[in-house]
Amino acid sequence: MTRCFLRLALGSALLFSGVVGAQQFPILDQVADKIVQKYERSTCEQLWQERAQKRGQPKSENEQRAVQLLRTDPQMRAEFINRVAAPIANKMFECGMIP
Repeated sequence: MTRCFLRLALGSALLFSGVVGAQQFPILDQVADKIVQKYERSTCEQLWQERAQKRGQPKSENEQRAVQLLRTDPQMRAEFINRVAAPIANKMFECGMIP
């Protein structure tokens, strides 16, 4: 009975922390969703072409600002990485972009 209660409490805490994290950074949610959708909808060929085109090119001003913000706010960076890492890594693995 105690184990069941602990599992329920832990599950509720994790669920609540996820909801709070999502509400804390609404713009981050939009950006992360857009990035995840891009990787989920793109073919491997499209990702390879985009990767080749972007090599050596400077990042846009918006992208530079977003990266700087993530560097200065560890909590936001962690939330962003938690949202996008798995879908991006899975797609890159499927496409042979990472071993």
